[in-house]
Amino acid sequence: MGKPVNILAIESSCDDTSAAVLSDGYLLSNVIASQKVHEAYGGVVPELASRAHQQNIIPVVHEAIKQSGITKEELSAIAFTRGPGLMGSLLVGTSFAKGLSLSLNIPLIEVNHLQAHILAHFIQTKGEEKENPKFPFLCLLVSGGNSQIVLVKSPRDMEIIGQTIDDAAGEAFDKCAKVIGLPYPGGPVIDRLAKEGNENAFQLCKPRIPNYDYSFSGLKTSFLYLLRDELKTNPNFIEENKNDLCASLQHTVIDILMTKLRKAVKDLGIKQVAVAGGVSANSALRAAFEDHAKRYKWTIHIPKFSYTTDNGAMVAIAGYFKYLDKEFCDISLPPFSRVEM
Repeated sequence: MGKPVNILAIESSCDDTSAAVLSDGYLLSNVIASQKVHEAYGGVVPELASRAHQQNIIPVVHEAIKQSGITKEELSAIAFTRGPGLMGSLLVGTSFAKGLSLSLNIPLIEVNHLQAHILAHFIQTKGEEKENPKFPFLCLLVSGGNSQIVLVKSPRDMEIIGQTIDDAAGEAFDKCAKVIGLPYPGGPVIDRLAKEGNENAFQLCKPRIPNYDYSFSGLKTSFLYLLRDELKTNPNFIEENKNDLCASLQHTVIDILMTKLRKAVKDLGIKQVAVAGGVSANSALRAAFEDHAKRYKWTIHIPKFSYTTDNGAMVAIAGYFKYLDKEFCDISLPPFSRVEM
């Protein structure tokens, strides 16, 4: 047996600083430092995010290596999120990864953040082995910045077959949460309050967009109009109906997501279906996947909660697949903020 392939991965695309160590596809450590500073502003402030990354990155990487039980000299390569994301945040992780790879004289692997979310389904943990998705499979990738249906043919071959033409599902949750006075991030709070509400209390706009693409801006507008009209006659409308508003909003978002996914599954005849990204932590979306598995005989793959948000483990597994193909990157490669897969 040859030496194990040990990948150190660094993720810094938004407001979480994370590092992970993976050995031959098995996760040894996954450390995440979240930033609370943005809550006061109702959203991520890019300048504050990059400063917090600068404070967090050394202790986070140190802790990930320490928890893994291997030394930095045993690392085979360093994987890092090159994009998409916030440029200031990406620069911190990219610069650190480049410096460490130079000092250890080991290869550098650039990782696409969106592909990493999808490949999180292939992370294995000793003693908790699970079945990987079989290729090809469809993945619903839903987060604050992205809503896409991706046809995954292999770890290195992915095709976006549908995506939002305006806002992402997570963004719709956060912005609607803000107008009814909920804290940031709004998605998890809506999920919690929706459990106590009636999902059929209010009818909200569902867009008619062709093919597998999404749109959530009309839904946000109809939510705002509903509040505007009701507040004219009842100033306490939001307080009195908060749970029902959350339940109706969540029900509509998930209905929009699942309708297009059902169409893609039916048209392509692929019944291996996964979900990934921050919104995949939503309990109603998970329940919808379980329901569709029973009703339509889908084989579903739902990530562990720790892999739904941005994390180093997903960057590590994406880097591991690239390492096996000896696909390394040059140290001069800059990060990027926006891109298609």
